[in-house]
Amino acid sequence: MITFVGAGPGAEDLITVRGQRLLKEADIVIYAGSLVNPGLLKLCKEECEIYNSAKMTLEEVLEVMVKGYGDGKEIERLHTGDPCLYGAIREQMDELKKLEIPYEDCPGVSSFCGAAAALEAEYTLPGISQSVVITRMAGRTPEKESVRSFAAHQATMVLFLSTGLLKELSAELIEGGYSEDTPAAIVYKATWPEQKVLRCTVGTLEQTAREADVTKTALIVVGEVLDGTYERSKLYDPTFTTEFRQASCSKKELGQTGENQSTEMRQEAEEQNR
Repeated sequence: MITFVGAGPGAEDLITVRGQRLLKEADIVIYAGSLVNPGLLKLCKEECEIYNSAKMTLEEVLEVMVKGYGDGKEIERLHTGDPCLYGAIREQMDELKKLEIPYEDCPGVSSFCGAAAALEAEYTLPGISQSVVITRMAGRTPEKESVRSFAAHQATMVLFLSTGLLKELSAELIEGGYSEDTPAAIVYKATWPEQKVLRCTVGTLEQTAREADVTKTALIVVGEVLDGTYERSKLYDPTFTTEFRQASCSKKELGQTGENQSTEMRQEAEEQNR
């Protein structure tokens, strides 16, 4: 069996339990060496054959898979993050399907989730943004999916593979509708030990990356969700009835409670400072 596995965003312990088990059982591992944390390979058996696909073509990868399958070996294709995003797995799967070689997919934690954790951010906030656009700034992107066209929605944006084009990215975002002072962030190697979180604005993306010497392996996050302003969620609002519970107070009562709590907190703070 051939299994495509998401290695997670970088940290060795952020691979899934299933992915970890598959790594331990594999006879052959083909891993994306330019992005996958090599520390994960410590999980492999001593006799496991390991190939770095950063130095291989698609044809060479398939050759290893086909031969390994013919020899009855368990093969793991280890991709960074979750391979459903910019993982180039479809072309591998299609070739295996033509050859009638069975395969399965084991999802992983994407780096855009790792970036949110590093930023202590929620990409979807009530009253601010309920959509996340995941895209890239590159010449291969279809015109109908340009950064400029997505920017018109004012949703949260997460951009992969764009660190080398930040000057152009800023221009596209501004042309599309974001203001220069819209909050933004550059997250370098999210969840890795060398992680860097650089907060900035749409207008200062290029300058911020240059000053921090970040040129690759970073995600760009853009949107008002980064400025800390939002409305309270209805999910845990005591004035809101859901399928699982009834409202326990009115908005007026909640407001009075909030005022009382604020007063008590101020009084406690004053007493502590005396």
